[in-house]
Amino acid sequence: FLPVERTTYRLLGVDPKREQPWTSYALSLLAFSAVSVVGLYLLQRVQGSLPLNPTDVVAVPPALAFNTAASFVTNTNWQNYGGESTMSHLTQMAGLTVQNFVSAAVGIAVAVALMRGFVRRRSETIGNFWADLTRTTTRVLLPLSVVVALILASQGAIQSLRGPATATTVEGATQSIYRGPVASQEAIKEIGTNGGGIVNANSAHPYENPNAFTDILEILALLSIPFALTYAFGRLVGNQRQGWALFAAMFVLWIGSAGLAMHFETDGNPRLAEAGVSQELGNMEGKEVRFGSASGGLFAASTTGTSTGAVNAAHDSFTPLGGAVPLVNIMLGEVSPGGVGAGLYGMLIFALLSVFIAGLMVGRTPEYLGKKIQATEMKLVTLYILIVPTLILVFSGISVLVDRATVSILNPGPHGLSEVVYAFTSTANNNGSAFGGLTGNTDWFNTTLGLSVLAGRFLPIVLVLAIAGSLARKQPVLASAGTFPTGTPLFATLLIGVVLIVVALTYFPVLALGPILEHLGL
Repeated sequence: FLPVERTTYRLLGVDPKREQPWTSYALSLLAFSAVSVVGLYLLQRVQGSLPLNPTDVVAVPPALAFNTAASFVTNTNWQNYGGESTMSHLTQMAGLTVQNFVSAAVGIAVAVALMRGFVRRRSETIGNFWADLTRTTTRVLLPLSVVVALILASQGAIQSLRGPATATTVEGATQSIYRGPVASQEAIKEIGTNGGGIVNANSAHPYENPNAFTDILEILALLSIPFALTYAFGRLVGNQRQGWALFAAMFVLWIGSAGLAMHFETDGNPRLAEAGVSQELGNMEGKEVRFGSASGGLFAASTTGTSTGAVNAAHDSFTPLGGAVPLVNIMLGEVSPGGVGAGLYGMLIFALLSVFIAGLMVGRTPEYLGKKIQATEMKLVTLYILIVPTLILVFSGISVLVDRATVSILNPGPHGLSEVVYAFTSTANNNGSAFGGLTGNTDWFNTTLGLSVLAGRFLPIVLVLAIAGSLARKQPVLASAGTFPTGTPLFATLLIGVVLIVVALTYFPVLALGPILEHLGL
């Protein structure tokens, strides 16, 4: 990979050995992302005049182009459009797929920068953003994507630059069937925990997810890097127990949510049972027959736990409590195990909060990996935890009062509230999945959801980098008899408890008015 990386550095005019303080690291990241948003927006606006447009799609409207550009640059991949009918092959490949790679690489770069903050002593620098971005793309994301794309194509996922195929139906009519570069985008969509589907039905479509084998493969692909980064963390800090403690907390949250979602969906809908509809296969509304209700629950829990946003079933058609599981998963802050990079640094923020709480209980200054956690770090941690819930609750509250927003709600009552809350929870946490009953392609939702994804991505990232810079400047202290051990099952249990308590205190009222009330209505 070195020749490719050296060429990239020369084109960027970057010296990879020149490290940056956290402020320069953050400015480089923000500048790169700003240019990416503008570039992707312009590509959508002029795609009708560019080559590789076999379906003759036209320019994307301004509000939708802004929403899409902001969404893909922030690793959210929320879609207010049908991919096969809105984007040209060139836009899909040179715009959306490229952002699938680099937005994922940005998340990993931030996580690595925070790791350096823990291991460095009295350092003013936390690495080089451009080097971290390039190496993550060439050494991790590209190789894995090539392998997964080839496997998907071998199983029947479409990979073509030709236009639609024409078929004759059994009734004698003609049907136009979309063809495009699906397998290549599907691979990085899952590996980079992106989630944006090249076709409207996303991973429920046989072009993206042909069979049960590819369904499991895609789940493994989206879980692989977030969980693997905990091992990398243990290696980098020189204490593998620390990595395993984070892994255990993430795994328990993920397996618990997966079990609940599968249970609620296989248990069926009592209203349908009362009407005499067979529930032998569980709640099959909105499910693919080739996957079933259990797979729908597992896939939903995995994608919403990893900030992926891909779906193989309609979340809007889940039972009330089955639909509450992916919603709560996202509300956790995408830490079970979270997005590539974002999951690790999100869980590390909760780890800092946990050692602070433990320090209060034992009456000592909290420490984590030999670094004292003091007022500066805790102020930044508090802001990190408050930003996303503020975005979700404020935007949701306004949207259920404004007429131009309420007309987009398909279902009245508690489920309609869940649709709105899910939309802003998904975008502010950079997930991208949706309760499909909400019509998002309006000026109101394109704009507010676009602002939500930008603020929900970059404000927390700046705070994480500020924490990394603060920790890197500290001199480690030696562990003593009063130091709270953080590489133990006890700490993993405390960490899980803190995550759940923070989320419950923040979101329980809106959950009570949404999915819980809807369930009681059954």
